[in-house]
Amino acid sequence: MIFGQSWGSGLQAFYFICLLLPVVMGTFYFFNFYLVPEFLLTKKFFWFGLYSFYTLIVSLYLQMLVLVFSYVYLANFSWEVMDTNATDTILLAFVMYAIVFLGSFLVMLQQLAERQREIDLFREEKEKADKQFLELLSNRQLVRIVYEDIIYIESLSEYIHIHTSNQGKITSKEKISALGEKLPGQFLRIHRSFIINTQKITRFSASEIELGSIQLNIGRSYKKEVSQKLKG
Repeated sequence: MIFGQSWGSGLQAFYFICLLLPVVMGTFYFFNFYLVPEFLLTKKFFWFGLYSFYTLIVSLYLQMLVLVFSYVYLANFSWEVMDTNATDTILLAFVMYAIVFLGSFLVMLQQLAERQREIDLFREEKEKADKQFLELLSNRQLVRIVYEDIIYIESLSEYIHIHTSNQGKITSKEKISALGEKLPGQFLRIHRSFIINTQKITRFSASEIELGSIQLNIGRSYKKEVSQKLKG
């Protein structure tokens, strides 16, 4: 829009923008996804300033190459054919870095949103861990089960069986997916019908998990997540 309106040919203006775009994209990517996380966010301000200066020099040099190429091949050695804005190197640099810094602002907003999500997840996990027990209805009575006492949870249609070390088997009318959201990180869903307490694992393989004398199969769709959690 800025550099293409006063060219003698719309096609030549399009070619000019196509030549300039990789320089802008390369500068944007290098600045926002390398310099900022590697040096600015790690408080290496000297190196950030130095490499930013180098980036400025290199990007301006590449812009000059684009201008020379456009002057020779697109304008056929005629300044009158070229857009007057396209020959203004200061304006070119200003527009390019305006795009780069706008991108930095958007990237920072995205990172802040991701950090906030991580903080919210951490708070949820902390609240679950601090509670130390699971609370649910069983036979119309409110039952509290200490997390350490749970071996595994089994789903049977609309009901679940909670197998415990000291309280035996406790039945409740609840969905296993809803229950899984209440449990802290020590619990892991290994099958559409099973959630286990990872602290009770005595042995595991790629296809099954042993909890003492109990053997449970790992569901096909859960194998990758279970492997990452247990081996990580």
